[in-house]
Amino acid sequence: MQIHVSIGENHRFELHDALLVYGDRQRSFVTRHRVTLHKDAAPTLGPAQPLTMGFLGSLVRSLSGALRAEVLPENVLAKSDRMIAWWTPPCRRQMFYENAEGKAAKFNGRLFPQPPLVWRVSNLGLRIRALAVSRRPTAETALAVAPYWNLSDDGRVCTGSMRCPENASVSSIPAWERAFYESAFTHANVGRLTRHPGGFEGLWAGLADRRKPFPVKTLIQLPQTLEQFVCGEG
Repeated sequence: MQIHVSIGENHRFELHDALLVYGDRQRSFVTRHRVTLHKDAAPTLGPAQPLTMGFLGSLVRSLSGALRAEVLPENVLAKSDRMIAWWTPPCRRQMFYENAEGKAAKFNGRLFPQPPLVWRVSNLGLRIRALAVSRRPTAETALAVAPYWNLSDDGRVCTGSMRCPENASVSSIPAWERAFYESAFTHANVGRLTRHPGGFEGLWAGLADRRKPFPVKTLIQLPQTLEQFVCGEG
């Protein structure tokens, strides 16, 4: 029996290894087996072998293809095959609101100062945190709640009306930022977003079309560090 897969005219793949996954409700482990092909019988598996980092690395490279090297600009904080994290200093951006109750109609399309932010795209999902100080964070830097609607407790952005990029490359960073700010902020996913005495509406009402900096003292600090955020922890 011969087992192979042909793709186009230039590639022929033959079965040579098998990975078996064992597990219960809490843990899993994987064994690797060499495969022996037989002309008139089913393939057989060799003895179980432990997985090595070298084998896993070569497997990932072969599955993902040749990844193009990218020059990382200073704003990029971390990068992997499917994840990129970066930060932005304070800026002014136009924001759009489509709240069903009409509470934020007065904010729609106006310019607002923004706090320094940390952005993380992983598996094409976006998460955002805020920074209390406008400088490039380190692994130990504590983060704050990003004071926006459409965000959950872990900073995940509800991408309902967002036109998200299709990758997590360095070149996609401006498109991710543009997609976030040009989307419609429609609802609050958490109870408290800011320490401002007037709450969410009081915060942004005092900032609309004004050139004063974002009041970072209104940010809600978190025990989560940049390292935990980048690694999906906390």
